[in-house]
Amino acid sequence: MAKKSGSIMYKCSNCGYSQPRWLGRCPECGEWNTLEEIIIDKNAVTAAGRGSEQAQKQKPVLLGTVKAQQNSRISTGIAEFDRVIGGGATKRSAILLGGEPGIGKSTLLLQTVAGVSKNAGANQNVLYVSGEESAAQIKERADRLNLDCSNVQILCTARLEDCLDALDSLNPVFVIIDSIQTIYSAQAGIIPGTVNQLKYCANEFIAWVKERDSVLIMTAHVTKEGAIAGPKSLEHMVDTVISFEHNSDDVRFLHAQKNRFGSVDEIGIFSMTEKGLAPVSDPSSLFLTRRDNQRPAGVACTPVFEGSRVFLVEIQALTVPAKASTSRIYSEKIDSARVARIAAVIEKRCGLVFSDQDIYVNVAGGIRLAESSIDAALAAALYSARTDLSVDANTAVFGELSLAGEIRAVGKARQRIKAAENLGFTNVITPDDDDGMTKVGDIKSLVNALFKK
Repeated sequence: MAKKSGSIMYKCSNCGYSQPRWLGRCPECGEWNTLEEIIIDKNAVTAAGRGSEQAQKQKPVLLGTVKAQQNSRISTGIAEFDRVIGGGATKRSAILLGGEPGIGKSTLLLQTVAGVSKNAGANQNVLYVSGEESAAQIKERADRLNLDCSNVQILCTARLEDCLDALDSLNPVFVIIDSIQTIYSAQAGIIPGTVNQLKYCANEFIAWVKERDSVLIMTAHVTKEGAIAGPKSLEHMVDTVISFEHNSDDVRFLHAQKNRFGSVDEIGIFSMTEKGLAPVSDPSSLFLTRRDNQRPAGVACTPVFEGSRVFLVEIQALTVPAKASTSRIYSEKIDSARVARIAAVIEKRCGLVFSDQDIYVNVAGGIRLAESSIDAALAAALYSARTDLSVDANTAVFGELSLAGEIRAVGKARQRIKAAENLGFTNVITPDDDDGMTKVGDIKSLVNALFKK
């Protein structure tokens, strides 16, 4: 028999009286059937000065008897942020936000708490915990961004115990921890940022929020590869993992890598301004270049879906003779393996040689593309760059390209066509037979439709 980790006691739910044996009637208050089983564990690790050695014994319940939460989401006040996390932050959930230094994590969260506090009730608190900045620095940023944070509680500390005491006393509906790497507890050592510290402190915060109708957002540092620093178990412990990225310009991309309460396909787009992060309502304005004359060779436009939104992006390609004995592919925003596969299909099915060329591929605006519908546009850009023939400026193209050279259908074709038409594209080349559009079935017919060859 396994050894029990703690002894059993029976505690009255009415008056708190406890004793080692169960009784039908409480000797202290006289109530019937109020004694409940609890566990006494003297070896339990708890934050200094907090909690009790007594813990309520949890028992299984029928899932059919559990009531679903109503009005379980809290709006952040930022539409792009709400979209990424599934329509608002879910109560009793923990969110981990990672991004490079200086990308705007603190700015985004300060704008978030300003929006939440504005919509919160009179008796609802919003807590911003900073282990990296002073209260004066946070106030200075709020004033510079013209944010009303007068109702936001600020706590500048790195001690876990101070944070937990503030949580217990304020019982806030929205909590920001900036950042989890700076928080430490004497129970897990004295050096912040270690694996034990991250796991212990994060677990304490998550355990607190799971018992209350509150939302917890923790920021996290990232490694030079862009992954969230610390143990991978940190990402398993939270409900949502959000990545904050940027291109070479002032454009920021917010997308979920994990989301237990929503889709991971949505993307939020912001532009960094002197007044903070401004949501971009029309993404196509960032990713399309308006030209008065003919489109240059090596450029093709395609409609892409990011979650529930569709917008037009511009794929750019350049081919030059290889500088070494073997050709190379330079592509950051589209997987280089996909570029190599598309080039190989064109070489095999159309006889256009790419094996002696260095290939450069870019996406205007710096967005990363991964869906299969971009294959046809990527093939058009590569063929255009290699032959120096331009794609018509009023033409957009989408479709998946197979290894056999077939242009295959993709989902939500009509929404893609409508988005292209709304932006002035008069011809959309598709693998589907839609009214007023050009239908193609393979790579050769695609080349004929684009370049009249």
